[in-house]
Amino acid sequence: MPVPDATVILTPVLDWLDLIGVAVFALSGALIAAREKQTIVTLSFFALITGVGGGTVRDLLIGAPVFWIGDPWVAAVCLGVALLVWFTPTRLWHRKLLDYADGIGLTAYAVLGTAKALSYGIPPIPAILMGIVTGTVGGIIRDVVASRPSILMRPELYVTAAALSSAVCAIGMLIVGENESERWIVWSIATLAGLVLRSAAIRFELSLPAYNERGVAQAEAEALEGAEEKGPRT
Repeated sequence: MPVPDATVILTPVLDWLDLIGVAVFALSGALIAAREKQTIVTLSFFALITGVGGGTVRDLLIGAPVFWIGDPWVAAVCLGVALLVWFTPTRLWHRKLLDYADGIGLTAYAVLGTAKALSYGIPPIPAILMGIVTGTVGGIIRDVVASRPSILMRPELYVTAAALSSAVCAIGMLIVGENESERWIVWSIATLAGLVLRSAAIRFELSLPAYNERGVAQAEAEALEGAEEKGPRT
């Protein structure tokens, strides 16, 4: 199957989603390095790997040119964010505010990843997974390099918000088809849906039920006891 021309994959709307996601994730990476009192080189490195990590993995998996290699703005945005953090006190970046900003980047990047995967002929389910990868892998790489607990281990909804944006994007794009005038509406709604869920998770500390080994064992014991009480049927 011929690879689509990369120049026609992204529209101005997706270009902006791309830069927003890159900038927000680069900010979170640079701030982690700044709070560890690292050098400007380390700040720049963390900003770059966090900003482009998810998109790089996505492009390698779908067979697309790595998005930031041929774009003069992406790496510049990451380095610019690192310089901004370098010259400002970390106390100015309120943690909750950063969490909400990260939610914007997460959902915008998830939508971008799904839309790009679909444009490259990837089926809907894998395209949704590519959206999740785009939104989360940069932060995972950042946390691993920084020896921090991964964002995957957070109790509140995080990956779920990316999955919601990706799913809404995929379903919406299948409905509107090639109608370019309606696709931006789909992308906006998909981003907003995930952002609302992520914001609610931050505000109300929402989380999915955790695995409870004791509860599972108790349920199995109750089921076994019930089966023994009934006895064999003749």
